[in-house]
Amino acid sequence: MNTGLRLTVDGVGHHYGGMQALSGISLVAEPGEVMVLVGPSGCGKSTLLGIMGGMLAPTEGTVRCVGEIPPDCLNPLTYVFQDFSLLPWRTVAGNVALVLEDRLSRADCSARVAEVLALTGLTEFARAWPRQLSGGMRQRVGIARALAVRPACLLLDEPLSALDAQTRDLLLEEFAALITQAGTTTVYVTHNLAEAVRLGHQIVVLSRRPGQVREVLRVDRPLAGRGAADPDLVALEQCLWRMIRDDAAVAERERIDVAS
Repeated sequence: MNTGLRLTVDGVGHHYGGMQALSGISLVAEPGEVMVLVGPSGCGKSTLLGIMGGMLAPTEGTVRCVGEIPPDCLNPLTYVFQDFSLLPWRTVAGNVALVLEDRLSRADCSARVAEVLALTGLTEFARAWPRQLSGGMRQRVGIARALAVRPACLLLDEPLSALDAQTRDLLLEEFAALITQAGTTTVYVTHNLAEAVRLGHQIVVLSRRPGQVREVLRVDRPLAGRGAADPDLVALEQCLWRMIRDDAAVAERERIDVAS
């Protein structure tokens, strides 16, 4: 059994003014596993992620973190967003080092930066500037920066949505390898069902607003053995789409009505 951080969500609901975004959410992100949150647009996936990570206080319910925090962990709950958020005046190595400065000695900081750059395949780009990198490479820097603090729980909010399909497929393979190697509890928000079946140990399907847990599916297979053309995963992706299709259509009509 994995040891590490367990994230427990118990009866969480959230309101924005008079609008109810989430209702009665109860989930457990198990140590060392990947929980993927999927559902139609506006169902509260990112709101739930923010609550799980402590960035947003729920209107009702609780979130508890239980388990071991590694002694070398500098930030137990660490985010990666779809916006790369790199500082243009810092090199790749400088952007990664940003989260370590004033927390580690200069020697330890340099060693850890070198370690995560090697882990993410960025060593030869250490002196490059963000403007010189492709979108996929910039997101890889964001992932390296998140890993540099050795998080107990990694929270990812649609980190690949801004990338083209080919780059996304390549990074999916790297994500799977990195997550397996790090053994970090991970919560991953996506609207892409192919990503969900490639990365998820638990796939949580949320209903349209107010978001509620419609289904939790388990995929008990190693991440490293999952391929894009795997017939079982293709079937699971189709199953997920059938679950959310009607809600997605209603959510899209609501967006059109609001816009008009």
